[in-house]
Amino acid sequence: MKINHIHFQLKIILIGIVAFSFQTAFSQEEKNSELYKTIMSKDSLLFNIGFNTCDIKQFENLYTEDFEFYHDKDSISDKIRFLKTLKNGICSPSRKYNYRRELIDGSTEIYPLSKNGILYGAIQMGTHRFYESSAGNNEQAGSFAKFTHLWLLKNKDWKLARSLSYNHQMTSSTANKSNLFDNDEETEKWLKENNVPTLGLGIISDGKLKQVKVFGNIKREVSAPYNTIWNVASLTKPVTAIVTLKLVSQGKWDLDEPLFKYWTDPDIAKDPNLKLLTTRIVLSHQTGFPNWRYFNESGKLDFKFKPGTKYQYSGEGFEYLRKALEKKFHKTLDQLASELIFEPLKMHDTQLVWNDKIDLSRYAVNYDKDGNAYELIKNKTASAADDLLTTVEDYGKFLCSVMDSDGLSKKVFDEMNSHQVSTKKDKYFGLGFEIYDLGNENYALSHGGADKGVQTIFILLPKTKQGLIIFTNVDDGYKIYENIVVHYLGKNGRKIVDIETK
Repeated sequence: MKINHIHFQLKIILIGIVAFSFQTAFSQEEKNSELYKTIMSKDSLLFNIGFNTCDIKQFENLYTEDFEFYHDKDSISDKIRFLKTLKNGICSPSRKYNYRRELIDGSTEIYPLSKNGILYGAIQMGTHRFYESSAGNNEQAGSFAKFTHLWLLKNKDWKLARSLSYNHQMTSSTANKSNLFDNDEETEKWLKENNVPTLGLGIISDGKLKQVKVFGNIKREVSAPYNTIWNVASLTKPVTAIVTLKLVSQGKWDLDEPLFKYWTDPDIAKDPNLKLLTTRIVLSHQTGFPNWRYFNESGKLDFKFKPGTKYQYSGEGFEYLRKALEKKFHKTLDQLASELIFEPLKMHDTQLVWNDKIDLSRYAVNYDKDGNAYELIKNKTASAADDLLTTVEDYGKFLCSVMDSDGLSKKVFDEMNSHQVSTKKDKYFGLGFEIYDLGNENYALSHGGADKGVQTIFILLPKTKQGLIIFTNVDDGYKIYENIVVHYLGKNGRKIVDIETK
């Protein structure tokens, strides 16, 4: 109960920090401001002189007496415990490794805290990477994490009062074995070390699916076959998007026609914002809907902002589009998907609903991070946003057809690849796909999926005709993404990782 309580406290603090950052989005400090420079100088003292050289006195002088440290993989530490752990751990005279922290360039955000116009503190948010080295060995990156620091101005001096460290992930060099991914035995061992039951990989080159690899077990003591069937969660959305864009290319559907002509959800029937909803707005996640209506206390659908004014990821938006499509064409989404995608591409193991065609003996059971299997839910109604069942090979066929703009007019394909809305620096949403700006007119298309016991992602590089599919069947399967992305996509993969971690 103690650990759950600690995690709950950390969650509440994080929610508060996130709420703060949204409420004060326009008060972020510019890099040339005095406050920004001051906090960054304190950051340098804390890590470059303190942590990196194990100057404990430097640490002691920078913390308030009631300092608290929150770590998502450990319990809460006060100042005494934190410094003791540091002295006896990474700064112990008998330590085998030296450690160095590096702040990821461009990741820092600083927000002032004031009362009645008087500055009393600042919040610093960012991402840092940790390196380790031992005698005679080159330095290697060990992990990276996000952090949030609360700095308080006490007696004209800045002190660190609260430190939150979270979203820890291992970097690619921690698996820096020359034969990882090329040697099945090493890969299986690495998966066990990371508690990932099953991994599916699809490697695309020259615009073709050239390789499918499946590792691990789909259930206890049952090896995963080449044609393992996966629930890929939100990787359903790109399928829905392509169904729709093919209909647009055929002149049967309009990107900018108001959806209320075909469907109106009863929850928003009296809200004038419903007339602003279009397919373009849905596919670029600008509907103003929450991700799911059940997140609302009322359990009803509503608008959080005016449609078309900003980005907010929403499964509800895709379901709204599904109902409009089904009303106009008098067909279910799974019928439309079968006619336009699954049958032409011979995706015989891909379904939007559970039926007798699905071979349960090939299904990758879904697990939580402690190895407990989730109950299997067999949906009987197609969702436009979630729960697609497929194999690596089938989904690879689909992605290759996307890169070939199969069934899409040039105009629609260009719209799909255009920056409809910014989501963060160098990252955008197009129509159904996330877009990474990699520089030199190079870009990547991507989408991820996450659900109970599901972590999936794909990345396409249309300019070089490369692609990568990663399927896992565990809550924290994302922790192995970076290793795979950098291994298979090289410098472009590193750029994508850096965009995500900034």
